[in-house]
Amino acid sequence: MLPKIAAIITTYHPLSHADVIPTKYMKGFPTDSGLLSPQVDLASIYLDQIDPRDVGCQLAAQYDIPIYQSIRQSLTLGGEELAVDGVLLIGEHGDYPHNEYEQHMYPRRYMFEQISGVFASSGRSVPVFCDKHLSYNWMDARWMYDRARELKVPFMAGSSLPLCWRSPFLEHELGAPLESAVSIGYGGIESYGFHALETLQCMIERRTDGESGVVSVQCLEGDDVWSTGDQGLWSLELAEAACSAIVKKPEGIMSECCQNPAIFLIEHSDGFKSAMLMLNGYVNDFAYAAKLDGEIHATEFYLQNEGPFAHFSYLSLNIQEMFLKGKSQYPVERTLITTGVLDAAMRSRFHGHVRVDTPYMSGISYRSYTEMLVRPTQPRPSGASLDPWPPPNEQS
Repeated sequence: MLPKIAAIITTYHPLSHADVIPTKYMKGFPTDSGLLSPQVDLASIYLDQIDPRDVGCQLAAQYDIPIYQSIRQSLTLGGEELAVDGVLLIGEHGDYPHNEYEQHMYPRRYMFEQISGVFASSGRSVPVFCDKHLSYNWMDARWMYDRARELKVPFMAGSSLPLCWRSPFLEHELGAPLESAVSIGYGGIESYGFHALETLQCMIERRTDGESGVVSVQCLEGDDVWSTGDQGLWSLELAEAACSAIVKKPEGIMSECCQNPAIFLIEHSDGFKSAMLMLNGYVNDFAYAAKLDGEIHATEFYLQNEGPFAHFSYLSLNIQEMFLKGKSQYPVERTLITTGVLDAAMRSRFHGHVRVDTPYMSGISYRSYTEMLVRPTQPRPSGASLDPWPPPNEQS
């Protein structure tokens, strides 16, 4: 019998995160090496909101998956005790407000609190994956992290970016003596800024002695981005190298093509400095560059923007490995850090782009994984990763 998994979802419409993750646990995982069958059984679904474009109810009926009216029922399969072996917490998309910091207030902490309650009352815990950042604010994220540790929950979270295609492939050796690093992103400053932060953090966590925490964050926008680059507060050279790795980069230079850039300047506890640069209007891809032993190394982080969105297959396969092994594929502290940096950056922006000291993150230290994760083997999608992904009413 396959391990049973519950999916706790905010809303489920075409191309939502529910559609690109839980759907693959029904239909299979398109990868460069073929369509892989799930090794776990998606046994229950909870939907917080039913979108007018909903496909979750239809898929659930098609695959004979019950939709329960509460998170507790979904985890107990309608009984009294925990009855599943893992939980997908997909708290992305849906009709939820933004606060004054322009943070989308998805109820991830509330959902995790409900999940934790079932674990506590049942006297045992199972692995949980939390899609994207832990919460829109630091306090809730830290509560989730601490509660997971208290209940001994194998906990994993984050973006699909660390597990997408890299071209040319670049993975720093553990203990690499990095001198500085920059990631490139685009899109909404909070929603996609998180992805650019995960792109950065999954690389710099492999530096000498690993991650040691973050002591300050500052968000800058507009001309201040370029002026601080000219002052050497972040590396224009690395940003240009990262952009050069992007295949679809337009002609021209960053400062001329990007009318409203944004940057997060991050100072780490060990003195290392990194930066995340958003270049809307100039690029529509993610990239990374670092200086190591005086040399620059750069790569494009490539996402599939059509078809089966197979980068989510690689994320989902790593989640499945956690469900099967009972151990996270990479440290959840990575996403605790990126969550905290994003929250501090949004507050910096709201308060006039001031530097925000983050003593609460200064002691968060961890080491990156040692074994290669489940990830693409080619610089671009190939094989079943290119197969058409049928619309929900054609899936079987």
